Amino acid sequence: MERDKIYDKIQKALLKRALGYDSSETVEEYAKDGEDMTIVRKKVTKKNVPPDITAVKMLLENMRGNDCDLSELSAKELEAEKLRLLALLKEKCKIENS
Repeated sequence: MERDKIYDKIQKALLKRALGYDSSETVEEYAKDGEDMTIVRKKVTKKNVPPDITAVKMLLENMRGNDCDLSELSAKELEAEKLRLLALLKEKCKIENS
C-alpha cells in the first residue's frame, strides 16, 4: 500500500510540473528589541513556474504506452500533442479539485 501512495505523490508532482504552477516565498527579517525578536521587514515574492517540456514528454510517453517513440514526431506534431495533453491534464485537475 505504501508503494501506491508514493506512486500517487510522484504522479501528482509530475502533473504539477507539466502544467506549471504559482509559487510564493516569504522572507522575514528580525531585529532584537530588548529581550525579544521582532519582525522588521516581511517580503512575499510570487512567481509563476511555467510548464516543463520534459515533464510533458514523460506524461505523453506514460499515457501512450511504452511502445511510443516521441523522437519520430516532428516539432509541430510534438507541440500539438503537448497542447492537447495540457488541455486534458487541466480538465483532469479541475475534476479532481471539485
